Amino acid sequence: MSGSLPASLAQLPDLSVETRSMNSRQNQLQQDTCFRVMRLLQENPDLSQRELAYRLGVSVGGLNYCLKALIEKGWVKVHNFRQSKEKLGYAYILTPQGLIEKARLTGGFLSRKMQEFEALRSEIEALKGEADLNDQLARPSTSNP
Repeated sequence: MSGSLPASLAQLPDLSVETRSMNSRQNQLQQDTCFRVMRLLQENPDLSQRELAYRLGVSVGGLNYCLKALIEKGWVKVHNFRQSKEKLGYAYILTPQGLIEKARLTGGFLSRKMQEFEALRSEIEALKGEADLNDQLARPSTSNP
């Protein structure tokens, strides 16, 4: 087998730009989720994973994946304690490095939300203009021929 691609694959378009864009968007979503997790944990360190997931609108598995990443990075530390004889409880505490990273992520999160807000404002204005035009076109003409 030679080192060249089969003709059918060699003619595929270069998707590297779209792939990078998709990876960038996925990275932003992950950063936003991590920021939101850290924000909630700072306010409520004793929330369960199920409660955190519910408040964030993500699956428990997705939240667990994010928490493990935050713990591996050293941004969150897990403390366990007994609530009763049958159950163990956990508290997720932001570490000093986690507080620094949360502050850094806050700026990016705020910037993206401001951009989204401005894009929505522009879209709303355009839709209002379209609605006004549609109203004008739908009204019967009052001029006489």
